[in-house]
Amino acid sequence: MTETTHANPVAPRWRRWVREAAIFLVLFAAFQAWQLRNTPHGPAPQLSGLQIDGQLFDLTAWRQQHPGQALLIYFWADWCGVCKANAGNVSSINADWPLVTVAMQSGPTEKVAETLRQRGYAWPTIADPASEIFAKYGFQGVPAFVIVAPDGNISSTSIGYTSEIGLRLRLWWASQSHS
Repeated sequence: MTETTHANPVAPRWRRWVREAAIFLVLFAAFQAWQLRNTPHGPAPQLSGLQIDGQLFDLTAWRQQHPGQALLIYFWADWCGVCKANAGNVSSINADWPLVTVAMQSGPTEKVAETLRQRGYAWPTIADPASEIFAKYGFQGVPAFVIVAPDGNISSTSIGYTSEIGLRLRLWWASQSHS
């Protein structure tokens, strides 16, 4: 009679989960890279426009008035469900970090202002009904985030849901490493 050894059934299952998680992460990273393939690197494209409150926003002027600060540019749309899920994170960031939001394909200024009022968003916002600003940044969808470092270069870009802690860490890193 020969002695048979039975492998521990838990070990292969654990290895399979790790392998599947690694495959998922690689596919997720590849998909993110594909979605961000047209986004600019280096100096941030010029961003200017009339905000909902009537004030002019100009990225170059803003940077001159706020030396040493990183800026979050948040692209969103009133029809975007993931944007609604991100709203609390963006509002929390707005309390501590400078940001400007761009409402793309969400109608003219008056409609965007009404959306902001209805949803309780107190963000500095530029209406971009024809997606002209959005197109300069090369994204394929919303929500989209751009962190502009104090030196005016893009520190990071992302698309899709992003956590508050992720945004805070990227803003902090941009402030530390690019000032």
